[in-house]
Amino acid sequence: MFLESYYSEQNGEFTFTREQASHFAKKIAGDFNPIHDEDNKRFCVPGDLLFSVVLAKAGLSHKMRFEFAGMISDGVALKGAHRTFDDFSVVDNNAKEYLHITREGEINTDPALIEQVTKSYVQFSGMNFPHIMVPLMKSKDIMINPTRPLVIYESMELDFSRLDITAPTVELMDSEIDVQGKRGSVTLKFCFKENDEIVGTGKKRMVMSGLKPYCQDDIDDLVSRFNQRKADFSSLLAA
Repeated sequence: MFLESYYSEQNGEFTFTREQASHFAKKIAGDFNPIHDEDNKRFCVPGDLLFSVVLAKAGLSHKMRFEFAGMISDGVALKGAHRTFDDFSVVDNNAKEYLHITREGEINTDPALIEQVTKSYVQFSGMNFPHIMVPLMKSKDIMINPTRPLVIYESMELDFSRLDITAPTVELMDSEIDVQGKRGSVTLKFCFKENDEIVGTGKKRMVMSGLKPYCQDDIDDLVSRFNQRKADFSSLLAA
């Protein structure tokens, strides 16, 4: 499976190196958030990578909820801890929880379907900035701190009407932003489609902090740096 190069597993535990996590963010998700750079002091593993590994291991259920509880650094050994079969967490060796998962309904473990769902969702998720986030921030006249942009993945929900599908794609349905002082939350509602039929829906929630008044020049600079980072990485791969 395509995920095998983005994590390591030994004795029932899995870990991420900085290179694995950073390359997943950039190559698979198109996510160029500096916090996923290999040399960033505040480095953390992308939430979408952790979600992808869990989906590959646990399978896809009709209903699933993922609640992110902490940022993962490189080299942390992780494993599953079950309360019940349908209620479990990803924890480290000190029982610190990083992700809590609940699920309902049947489970589909077909690797091809899970890879398709994972890639479609993660590529959609990676488009949050600038395509979705910038217009939302502008609508509320606020923005993230351009020198230390921080958007944290809080939760994600999936709700499939059926699982006898093969190649669903993801489309944005709605987006909204709620601001309270220097903190805000963004909710993205999306759907899974196969042959133009909606076969599932989803909701992703992110939290922003350190908000400041919207400044178009700062946003333009932030977007420019994002695009340059993307171009630099593409050139590095090509070389």
